[in-house]
Amino acid sequence: MKTLDRMWILAALFAVTMTLWDTPLVYPIKVLVVFFHEASHGLAALATGGRIEHILLDPNLGGLMTSTGGWPLVILPAGYLGSMLCGAALVLGAAWTSQRRVLAFLLGLALLLVTLLYVRSLFGFVSGLVFGGLLCLAGARLNEAFNDLLLSFVGLTSMLYALLDIREDLIVRTVPQSDAAVFAQYFPLPPMVWGLIWGLAALVVAVWVLWLASGPPPWKKRAPAK
Repeated sequence: MKTLDRMWILAALFAVTMTLWDTPLVYPIKVLVVFFHEASHGLAALATGGRIEHILLDPNLGGLMTSTGGWPLVILPAGYLGSMLCGAALVLGAAWTSQRRVLAFLLGLALLLVTLLYVRSLFGFVSGLVFGGLLCLAGARLNEAFNDLLLSFVGLTSMLYALLDIREDLIVRTVPQSDAAVFAQYFPLPPMVWGLIWGLAALVVAVWVLWLASGPPPWKKRAPAK
């Protein structure tokens, strides 16, 4: 896909996502992003020597990851920032690889694996199986163009949801027992301050990723100007 075409497609997907944000059409993707959020907490726990006990999701877009061990100072911010990075990886993966079907299939397998191993709420378990199965099906049966749009849409929504979630939970209002509220117990700054710091980091990542995705992969040299 040409650079200019991708830039317009990303802009159109962003506009559509924002327009339909509070409609049932985007709700399933929001549930998937909450899954990414909790799974990111879990990956941070595993990466720092901890163990995931279980992951819970509910229909009100709430989630909880319970773990033992690990480093709380890494685990706590990993939810918001992890879902942002997951979205960024999907956007860049769709932009920089010609194997979008493989990428969608592998993402589906990862969701199925996490669901079977760790998700212990009925809503979350069913959602994980459905999302994982649909992504595997898309990767196995649908063409590269469809998987390109699918991965880009899911990635953009994940980045956008992370930004809005930080704004609503940590800046506009302080949610008791939010990740930032617990983080503030280790570093005595108000949760709102941590929300601003995490939100700024997420915004920088989002803008940088969209700029990168609108151009060629960094390992491909641009054609010299004539």
